[in-house]
Amino acid sequence: MSAMPSPARTVTVAALTVGAAVAGIFGATWTVDQLRSPTCEFVVGDSTESFSPEQSANASTISMIAVERGLAPRAATIAIATAIQESKLVNINYGDADSLGLFQQRPSQGWGSEEQVTDPVYAANAFYDALVQVDGWENGVVTEVAQEVQRSAFPTAYADHEPEARVAASVLTGETPAGVGCRLDGPSAAGSASDTSAKAANYFGYSSVPDGNTLTFVTSTGSQAWAVASWGSRTPRQRTSRRCWSMPKPGSETLIRSPGQATIPA
Repeated sequence: MSAMPSPARTVTVAALTVGAAVAGIFGATWTVDQLRSPTCEFVVGDSTESFSPEQSANASTISMIAVERGLAPRAATIAIATAIQESKLVNINYGDADSLGLFQQRPSQGWGSEEQVTDPVYAANAFYDALVQVDGWENGVVTEVAQEVQRSAFPTAYADHEPEARVAASVLTGETPAGVGCRLDGPSAAGSASDTSAKAANYFGYSSVPDGNTLTFVTSTGSQAWAVASWGSRTPRQRTSRRCWSMPKPGSETLIRSPGQATIPA
């Protein structure tokens, strides 16, 4: 793992964990919607892509690993496009031969144990370990780079998913702030700020301070802050009572309370 973000230049972000009936991030605006299935929409410019909450959580983890490792958003684009093709961004426990998990990695081919390749954090790190060994991955054609990592029987298939992967990666790495909104089912249990804080530290090396139902993360850049916040809103415990939330634009009064500080109202 890379070093923890330096506190020399910080952006403070509060990530709200979810209780029985409320959830949100960066000044959420709520409307009741009983007609639509749970979904998350990612918006970059004129492009909008939709994923299920489960897919969004996995895409967020993949993106946060790229951010933690100091990789460019392009790395997340390649990884998400690959996971969409291989598993539809679902952490499945089956596949061709002994392929498993988000990236359909094979224990028999040295990717790790069955338990490891079905751990999204391990699987994403393993993918990036291989990705950075590909010459020219930073500028190469996405499907060709992905094929160098995966060695798939369908080498051009990754290109089909590049557009939606670019949109999701741009939002989830913080390059496009305030670009995601979700409708989610009711919670199975109350959220825990302490649990989410421990998970963020364990997975990504980001420290945070729990305070009631909020978390404050300290990062070194604004993009990292948005990435952490997007991940925080996608964690499995966070569910709403079939409501819709949307992020206001950066710089709005509900988002920025003071320079370098973003606050989520409960």
